[in-house]
Amino acid sequence: MKRTTVLVVGAGPAGGSLARRLALAGVSVTLVERLVSLDHAAFSSAAIPLADVSRMNLPAEVIAARWNAWQLLGPSRQWRHWSSRSGSLGFVLDFGLLRQWLAEQVRRLGGDVLLGVTALRTHQQSDASMCTSLRTRSGELIEISSEWVVDATGQSRALMGETDHPSDPMVAGVGLEWLLKVGEAQWQLWAGRLSFLFGSELVPQGYGWVFPMQPGHLKVGVCRLCDSRQSQPSLISLQRRLLGISGLEQAEVLDRHGGLIRSCISRSDRHVRGRLIALGDAISTANLLGGEGIRHAMASAEVVADLLLEQLGTTTAVLSDGLETHYRKAMNRRLGWRWSLSGRLGRRTWLGLNSAHADRRLERWLTLLEKSSAEELSALLFDYRFERFGLKALPYLLGLRG
Repeated sequence: MKRTTVLVVGAGPAGGSLARRLALAGVSVTLVERLVSLDHAAFSSAAIPLADVSRMNLPAEVIAARWNAWQLLGPSRQWRHWSSRSGSLGFVLDFGLLRQWLAEQVRRLGGDVLLGVTALRTHQQSDASMCTSLRTRSGELIEISSEWVVDATGQSRALMGETDHPSDPMVAGVGLEWLLKVGEAQWQLWAGRLSFLFGSELVPQGYGWVFPMQPGHLKVGVCRLCDSRQSQPSLISLQRRLLGISGLEQAEVLDRHGGLIRSCISRSDRHVRGRLIALGDAISTANLLGGEGIRHAMASAEVVADLLLEQLGTTTAVLSDGLETHYRKAMNRRLGWRWSLSGRLGRRTWLGLNSAHADRRLERWLTLLEKSSAEELSALLFDYRFERFGLKALPYLLGLRG
């Protein structure tokens, strides 16, 4: 049986970042991932504000493009533009390269990385250690003994499982994204800016986007919240509609991928069970308003790294409930009250975007934003600084005026 101090299951941004931090601290860590290659299923538009890229200390090799402007297409089919006069606002990451870089860092720091391995179950043994059963791609069953196990498997919550809270039900969203190859002239039309497209006729209960990648490449996608109360058009039909509106229907498609996100707005997910800890999307860190997950997932990795290093440095018996409380408080401090508000607004905004009335409300909200700077728009969409827009904006945000 293989032995390690911390077993991290899932090599996404959360799991990879945690494993890297633990390896940096000299902890014996094993990172396992069901994918055979970390550049597969790279579903993430991965736009990150400048300050976060600097704080994460990410290398240039994972950056696909930089951006200094926003452009939004509303239900009226009118483009609105905001440009920064002070330089870059942020970067678009190459999600596949980010995962590969994190895994390679773990290897270089002495950790183990096992790809093509699926975790089946984990349980605590009589000596308090954890025993995790895994299956390789060839079907071989293996076991890994560890002091701690981390569930970084995202929305599947493969080891921790789901927590049933009727007052905080799971909200699901689905999306697809294509990597396109375009000519230089067409790429320039989208370079240096983040472009979003809204409207119930374009993407009901969701939105579309066009992000620049390396020269000659664009990421184009659509996403929406799932609504069991009504039938919804297929994502592929919405994607084709978006490509037609953006003039990209003739572009060569290099890659197609998609994903599912499931989050509890109030993060009521179980965080700790004995020596099993969950993080990232497994504890609903993905934000539904902006549809982003990387920053918050990596923030949870920082919190969990500190918790584990503290636990590994003491002989005091682990009290699961106490650690759960400590973890939740640390995450609440890290994410802040605006994060929770933005999740509730996201659910209301996207589920409600399915009528002409909702389109008119959104158009009025976009009109309110026209007087804002690009930096203020970034503060709203990434930092959820709603108060910058005054009390008059809240009725539109809350859907109370339209």
